[in-house]
Amino acid sequence: MAVSDCAHRPRISSGILRRATAVSLLLACGLVLSGCVTRKPQARASVSQIQKLKPGSQEMQQALAYWGAVYAKDQKTPRTILNFAAALRIDGQGQQAEAILRRGVIANADNIEIAASYGKVLAENGKLREALNVIDNAFDPAQPNWKMLSAKAAILDQLGEKKQARSTYQQALKLSPNEPSVLNNLGMSYLLGGDLQNAEATLRAALDTGKAGSQVRQNLALTLGLQGRFDEAVRVAQSDIDPRQAAGNVAYLKTMLGKA
Repeated sequence: MAVSDCAHRPRISSGILRRATAVSLLLACGLVLSGCVTRKPQARASVSQIQKLKPGSQEMQQALAYWGAVYAKDQKTPRTILNFAAALRIDGQGQQAEAILRRGVIANADNIEIAASYGKVLAENGKLREALNVIDNAFDPAQPNWKMLSAKAAILDQLGEKKQARSTYQQALKLSPNEPSVLNNLGMSYLLGGDLQNAEATLRAALDTGKAGSQVRQNLALTLGLQGRFDEAVRVAQSDIDPRQAAGNVAYLKTMLGKA
């Protein structure tokens, strides 16, 4: 069914949606039965590699120690700011990450990536309106950036401004067509709004790009599970995790939904 087809969409209660939010995090890393599995990276890992680290792990401590020492010597280089802040944020030290990025924005006023990261950490720290202001102030309509638009859309979603959020995701997709990270966030926006058919179609579109990661497949598995298509959800989930773990995750979802 096309994404635009609004007829007979399945709807789920707000209570289930709140629980689904938690389950989406569990399924994304397979935390229902075990911890996230990560490959051991170097201490000098990039932001994308740092984001895959498990909080409190030896690898995370190595990354924190390395980038903390680099930052102590140089507090203005964008790469250092972004990597140290990413390690702090993933390790649960959101307030310190916010402080690092605030200084980074001042030192690098024209750096869009730092501004976007600052907006994201503000949102994670519950400062949604401030986060939105940071993104809006950094955004240049003459040189639109899809990452900034995606970050803004995610904040709008958290503020409950679903219509504007989805319009902003579409703007990001015009700049970066079929970008899987944007499609993933848009799909989750639909899911948390109770529109499971559009959520499924959008997440499948992200997978069809061939560039989507494990989180997209686990979000799709969640979407299928919420529609009662549990066998299909297991097949999708086990593409990334152990089949028994995938089955266990979906069984947990069934129990949570009262369908066990």
